[in-house]
Amino acid sequence: MSATENLQILGGGLIGLAIAHELARNGRNVEVFSRRRSEAAGFVAAGMLAPHAEGLSNNLLRLSQLSLQRIPTWVHTIEEESGIDCGLRNCGVVVPFLTDCARDAYPTVQFGTTLNRIELEREVPGIASRWETALLFTQDGQIDNRRRLMRALEKACVGLGVHFQEGVEVLELIHDNTTFQGIRIRTAEGEEQKIPGKEAVLCSGAWSKQLFQELPIFPVKGQMLSLQGPKEALKRVIFGPGTYLVPREDGLIVVGATSEPDAGFSEGLTPFGQRQLKKGINDLLPAATNWPHMERWWGYRPSTPDENPLLGNSSLRGLWLATGHYRNGVLLAAITADLLHKCICELPLTHEENELLITFSARRFQQ
Repeated sequence: MSATENLQILGGGLIGLAIAHELARNGRNVEVFSRRRSEAAGFVAAGMLAPHAEGLSNNLLRLSQLSLQRIPTWVHTIEEESGIDCGLRNCGVVVPFLTDCARDAYPTVQFGTTLNRIELEREVPGIASRWETALLFTQDGQIDNRRRLMRALEKACVGLGVHFQEGVEVLELIHDNTTFQGIRIRTAEGEEQKIPGKEAVLCSGAWSKQLFQELPIFPVKGQMLSLQGPKEALKRVIFGPGTYLVPREDGLIVVGATSEPDAGFSEGLTPFGQRQLKKGINDLLPAATNWPHMERWWGYRPSTPDENPLLGNSSLRGLWLATGHYRNGVLLAAITADLLHKCICELPLTHEENELLITFSARRFQQ
């Protein structure tokens, strides 16, 4: 594919924007097709950058650690190009436990600092009395994806000449048995068009399977809300079982998230989901139940059977995959953009990067 031809990005969420940005920075002409960017998982996630606090393991932990290392430089570049502060904070994450045994059995215990009850109260004033101990992961943090990072990436992409087709639904991939040949779309005005192309990246999140049936991707719905707490009432992220509290610099606290694998693409909030979030807040930080609610929303995580992403080649020549990130899309955006850029532009990969691309290839579900 020559540098003058547009590479098609199928999906305008965080992963699609990150890849578009990386390719455009390196001289590629890029066109992003997006039905409605506001429905992307990047707009509804909490923005935790916490592979250790989330207890990731094996190759997913390796991939996430590589991404965590790249994030400061990646974000700095986006901020420089967009003029928007992305709210990256190395605030640390506290994971509370009921017993020492539960703490010591945590998959990433070796990366954390052990806290007793007194130390836990010092780190998280007002934490519920049921928690006897905790792990503090100072290397983990957060970014304000919902209000800042997504907008910054959009602005940076526009500045680099990325072309956006918003309100466009990709209806079909055009291909023969071996090769990607373009897409069929429906515009916001209802007109159907065929757009030829030689290369595309499928990063349509939970909707990816609708375009490429062989992908084992399904939606896992999640409901969230935000509270307005006193400024600096909570300095650390609290990652509890089933619920987490992510404090922004201005005192806004993002609370998430339900996990509803059987909900499909059903829209809207549910009383059950909202009760679950309320209970989670009370179980972690009882005083926060009295703080005013600011917003409630829902979204769809793109999951695979092993909850790991699909990266790299597809079975069609010219079609690349960057989807299935489940609950780690924000964390993995930097490494995903880097790896896809290297694959598409045929740049050298380190031994570790090559191993990870093999591990997260879609072929693992075809064996």
